[in-house]
Amino acid sequence: MFLVFAWHDGSMDGSDLIRTGEAAAILGSSRQHVVDLCNLGLLSYERSPTQRRLRRSEVETLAARLGAGTRLNRDQRQSLWLHVAVAGHLAVDPTGTLEHARTNLGRLRRAHPSGMSSRWLEAWQAVLGGGPDAVLQTLTSRAPMAIELRQNSPFAGVLKDDERRAVLRAFRDHDRVELG
Repeated sequence: MFLVFAWHDGSMDGSDLIRTGEAAAILGSSRQHVVDLCNLGLLSYERSPTQRRLRRSEVETLAARLGAGTRLNRDQRQSLWLHVAVAGHLAVDPTGTLEHARTNLGRLRRAHPSGMSSRWLEAWQAVLGGGPDAVLQTLTSRAPMAIELRQNSPFAGVLKDDERRAVLRAFRDHDRVELG
């Protein structure tokens, strides 16, 4: 999936402007994720001395593209299960797990220095900078932004092969029962 957003140089129509908290509610994410999207250039905004104002229509378009309010598909559910297992590693060894992710992220950023991939990697950089709590939230959240970030995860290799296979087997068994 590719998302394209253009920076708006002119003044925005005041009737379409919303605050970051309202945008977060539309996207099903945190206010900080909305701020990060603005800082990455993924959402345009106007800045007053004390706050950002975003175009509601642009936020709603992003929400539709990311599937806000929709049920997770099989790949997204499987990714969530794998990342919950990664979250277990993070809870036991925050320093080692975050260092592993930072090393992978550096490698990925060198391989993808521009384009949409680089923006998602920058978003991961911001999440990692928020420390273990922010990372745990992203790894386990059903928010659209977290779902998208998990598709570009820097946590490859945290789970050993046998652990990864066990999680996938448990997911398949659970999914089979849940879907009847």
